[in-house]
Amino acid sequence: MTVKKPETKTKTVEPGRKVAIGKIAPAAASGNAATADAVKTPKKPFNPAKFFKEVQNEAKRITWTSRKEVWITTVMVLIMVVLAGVFFFVIDGALGFLTNYVTKIGQ
Repeated sequence: MTVKKPETKTKTVEPGRKVAIGKIAPAAASGNAATADAVKTPKKPFNPAKFFKEVQNEAKRITWTSRKEVWITTVMVLIMVVLAGVFFFVIDGALGFLTNYVTKIGQ
């Protein structure tokens, strides 16, 4: 009587690396939960005062742009919007003209 070894189903996680499906990881099977899962640390209670103090400290580290730089970039964006609008207006007109020309040829 021969004992048939159960077939293991595998799933490719990364190229060249397969993981068994439906089996317990060796670390978990041995009872060593620390290596199977990350060590969980106790959660600290939320402290609103400390949170807002940290937000204030982070806000002090921000390098704010100057008014002149904001004005220049705003003007640049507006110019690009106008140029894009003119471009699409011209393309739309040209395609409309071509469509009318082609459809009138067939009549």
